[in-house]
Amino acid sequence: MNYFAHALCHLDRPWFMVGAAVPDLLSVVDRAVRVRPKGVDAFLTDAEGVQREVALGIRQHFFDDDWFHRTRGFAEVTALMTVQFRELLAGGDGFRCGFLGHITTEMLLDAVLIRQFPAEFEAYYRQLATIQPETVQATVNQMARGQTLQLAAVIHYFAKEQFLRDYQTDQGLLWRLNHVQARVKLAKLPVEAVAVLAYGRDLIANRVRDLLPQETYPNLPVSTCPG
Repeated sequence: MNYFAHALCHLDRPWFMVGAAVPDLLSVVDRAVRVRPKGVDAFLTDAEGVQREVALGIRQHFFDDDWFHRTRGFAEVTALMTVQFRELLAGGDGFRCGFLGHITTEMLLDAVLIRQFPAEFEAYYRQLATIQPETVQATVNQMARGQTLQLAAVIHYFAKEQFLRDYQTDQGLLWRLNHVQARVKLAKLPVEAVAVLAYGRDLIANRVRDLLPQETYPNLPVSTCPG
């Protein structure tokens, strides 16, 4: 699950919402530092106020990723996306294509949700602007293995850059996807990959509830998407 999907049902809780983004943001900026469920649960024993909300958001991230990756919808969609990348890359590397199938499913789910819930998407960034990244970093350092000095800066960047807006076009999404490719030291995808992303966008638009089942994601707002 990606940033907006983690946050969509919690937009009235900005500190919780940013906590739900923390594990992914740490993987971008400071991979040596990790928050683990046991550390979060131990911290929650005495946590109060905004620190408790941040920790609860991190715990929600782990809960969401656990059920999301075990859904039939995720297994089926990632398999279909993996096949598309294998065909694009003429067989390519199996691991790379599987990785692409996984991350594009998550990124495209965000893209579809952004289109379906534009008002909530704008609220997402308004809420991000209300939190203090330094407080989030200090809170994370109390429960993480290792200490990060970079998390606050990447939260500032994430809120200012608003790169999820690029997900709204296949060309923009490909540009962002190639940033991920570079970060994990994989080759840049060719421009022809936009066709795979367009295929995935339509596929996921028709399978949102398979990916976000009612029993584990019950508070999905009513879509304002035309058609």
